[in-house]
Amino acid sequence: MKSNGLALLEERRAVYVLRGRRALLARLLSAGTATADDVRASVVLPEGIDPRCFGTVPGPLAKAGIIGLDGYTKTARPERHASVTGLWRLADPQAARLWLDEHPDCPDPLPDDGGRTGALFDLFGEKPLEKQRPAAFLAEPVGH
Repeated sequence: MKSNGLALLEERRAVYVLRGRRALLARLLSAGTATADDVRASVVLPEGIDPRCFGTVPGPLAKAGIIGLDGYTKTARPERHASVTGLWRLADPQAARLWLDEHPDCPDPLPDDGGRTGALFDLFGEKPLEKQRPAAFLAEPVGH
């Protein structure tokens, strides 16, 4: 059930999830470990986008063997009240660099489409942004 919810969040917030994955890998390449705090500090979300969409960031990268869970730590963000968050480590730097090369950043969603949200959601029969470039939003296993 949780995975279904995360998949929906990822689909609806694909641009920001992609940016979150890119931020996570960039931090891991520079520092060796990272948390959701690092992702949250690196990716600006527009008003109305719930930061819980970042919960989908590490999963596919971990399944691909690019990153691994190194333990847990308390978040430094005051709004999270020292809750526990995963501490990620870089498992395969070469695969991380390849993933970043194969998954470039995307342009921002269209700014204002008359009050509709068709740029991110297919509510009005329009082709949503994430349907235009699906490969950019998926972490696929990288050959070693």
